[in-house]
Amino acid sequence: MSYDAYRNENMATAMPQPQYIVEPFVFQTLSTVIGKNVALETPRGIIRGTLKDVKPDHIVVQARDSMSLFFIRIQQIIWITPEM
Repeated sequence: MSYDAYRNENMATAMPQPQYIVEPFVFQTLSTVIGKNVALETPRGIIRGTLKDVKPDHIVVQARDSMSLFFIRIQQIIWITPEM
């Protein structure tokens, strides 16, 4: 086996896999407000809109004042609250 083939084979197995922390209680609670208006804070500011989807690692919020979609990592949520 050539050095390049050996190096490429070992680098492929040595690459770390992406990891994220699943917070099952947050995921379950957020799943109950899909389709409802929410306000949430991230380190970049407050977002208000409709919660469109919830995944184990992120949520999708459609901004209230535009058609923009925000994909927000659950780990970046400081607080979230349903709105009327």
